[in-house]
Amino acid sequence: MDGRTELELRHLRCLVAIVDTGSFTDAAIELGLSQAAVSRTLLALERILGVLLLHRTSRTVTPTTAGVQVLARARHLLLEADELVHQATTGHTRLRIGHAWSAMGRHTAEFQRRWHDRYPDVELHLIRHYTPTGGLAEGLCDLAVLRTPIDTRRYAHALVGHERRYLALASDDPWAKRRSVRLEEIRDRTLVVDRRTGTTTLDLWPEGARPAVEYTHDIDDWLASIATGRCVGVTAQATANQYRRDGIAYRPLRDADPIPVHLIWRRHDPHPTTHAAVALLTDLYRAGPDRARGGK
Repeated sequence: MDGRTELELRHLRCLVAIVDTGSFTDAAIELGLSQAAVSRTLLALERILGVLLLHRTSRTVTPTTAGVQVLARARHLLLEADELVHQATTGHTRLRIGHAWSAMGRHTAEFQRRWHDRYPDVELHLIRHYTPTGGLAEGLCDLAVLRTPIDTRRYAHALVGHERRYLALASDDPWAKRRSVRLEEIRDRTLVVDRRTGTTTLDLWPEGARPAVEYTHDIDDWLASIATGRCVGVTAQATANQYRRDGIAYRPLRDADPIPVHLIWRRHDPHPTTHAAVALLTDLYRAGPDRARGGK
């Protein structure tokens, strides 16, 4: 029999469970199987695909290069299968919108409210996933909000609005007493940057006039570095709206270009309500009182 016809969802669920739990033992507990059954299922999947999917040691289990690719597709297929069952049993659909940091910023609550009012049969789920595509590449969502450059070869996209850039700084920083800050002033500070999902690069400043930089790997580390007073950050207005923290202040950058905000989706597999989501979020950004005179 052709190997492709032997592939079953149980094989994919097994792979995902092993990676997510970190061990064959814990995967067996999650799946309600014996450890031996988990091992056999994983071996069967590797045999079907003809590739090694996991590196195994006595302490760790990590995906191979091929495993990373298969895992992303497996998550997508399993979510689609779950969605199929959900629609068949409830008559409802679900729309999952991913984001890395701050969803739709100040429009988040209103987007959720209007979506519920207009499309009560389509459950809306906002998913935070700390990757450059907000979980879209990993198959965890149907659409994603993106404020960083887009791979237009892989994803379809729509520009829904713009956001001002803000300076994030410690609340006891002398600049916190000011109403706004100029971008060029930051060159004398240490800038903390999330180069994985953040919108800030040193290209905002001319060569020879760039600030010192430190790098972080998630929003919590980014905020913690700023709260110490050692660093400042440049971010989108959405962050200022969604991450109000003690010890952190935000001030607009009055001479910085705004940040474009996009919705992206898989080019060949759009969710049926994709264009409804694009239209609603575009309307919210267009109607906002602050129409992005300056944006992370």
